[in-house]
Amino acid sequence: MTDADAVAPRRRSGRWIAILLVVVVLLAGAVVAAEFIARSLVTNTVRSLVVKNVGLADDQNLDVSVSGIVLPQLIAGRLDDVTVSSDDVTLGPITGDVLVEMQGVPVSGEGPADGGSASVRLDEEQLRALLAQIPDFPSGTVAMAAPDLTFTNELSLFGVGIPVGVSVTPGAASGDLTLTPTSFELGGNTIDADTLRAQFGGVADAVLGPQSLCVADRLPAGLMLTSATVQGQSLVAAFDLAGGILDDPALQADGSCS
Repeated sequence: MTDADAVAPRRRSGRWIAILLVVVVLLAGAVVAAEFIARSLVTNTVRSLVVKNVGLADDQNLDVSVSGIVLPQLIAGRLDDVTVSSDDVTLGPITGDVLVEMQGVPVSGEGPADGGSASVRLDEEQLRALLAQIPDFPSGTVAMAAPDLTFTNELSLFGVGIPVGVSVTPGAASGDLTLTPTSFELGGNTIDADTLRAQFGGVADAVLGPQSLCVADRLPAGLMLTSATVQGQSLVAAFDLAGGILDDPALQADGSCS
């Protein structure tokens, strides 16, 4: 065998390897392109569903992300984990920055998801606007003092108005936002409920009892307030999100106050 005879097979092998590499690169590019297109279609569809079924404005700016590789999830018919977020969203009486996470979302948009959760982050101004809906509540004085909120109420004693500072812990009960007093400030001194009652008698009842605000009747029934906590300079309201809110008109309609 001459040297030329030995070189020819090597050249042919080299060409096949090059062709295979080109094919692999082209296939990889096609998969990447398909994934990009699929992700774009899915995020747009999810955005439309959220806007429609949660009752948001058509021009609401929403960021949608889908975890993992989308193509296998499309084939399976369900998205494992979908996250939707947006700033300054109005949900019934609440306006704030919203984060929604849902699991097992049907690709078709028909049928329930496996479940999910949502949170709304309110700054001080947004919180004051919400608490202004409690009758006779001094919402304009509300301030963040993690883990509590503070406000000032005026109690009348012998015809004289005396300002009393109140610290309350926010929370949730049966879907209502609650404010439970923890301590009081009078004349620059921190006092407890018994001391305040001893000085003001029945007049102190105006600040001693818990306050509550029902929000369920102005939110989709598929949203249930489960907690409210002060985190830094924000109040974070957390909700359970029923998977059926995607396709059940009863869960998409406003809830009710008990």
